Amino acid sequence: MESPHLEASDSVIFRHWGTIDFPEFLTMMAHKMKDTDSEEEIREAFRVFDKDGNGFISSTELRHVMTNLGEKLTDEEVDEMIREADIDGDGHINYEEFVTMMTSK
Repeated sequence: MESPHLEASDSVIFRHWGTIDFPEFLTMMAHKMKDTDSEEEIREAFRVFDKDGNGFISSTELRHVMTNLGEKLTDEEVDEMIREADIDGDGHINYEEFVTMMTSK
């Protein structure tokens, strides 16, 4: 179940910008993460990306979420996003890498 906060964020994104690119999305989410002390809100944001619930964000899941936000990405762009966030080099983003990515912008 999605959080009303995330649904509201989606609404704001589309109303004000139409579409956003990935760096803008990360900046927006990083500000949101810094404004909250709630570990549960960070986990909920991770679950939005982790569609199959396996504890990792794959390139397919990343592409799906970004497409739903209005951002059409090439395979190369998705792969680059994964590489930037994938600290341990295993090809996908785990929760710890997600937290690092979201709080470092």
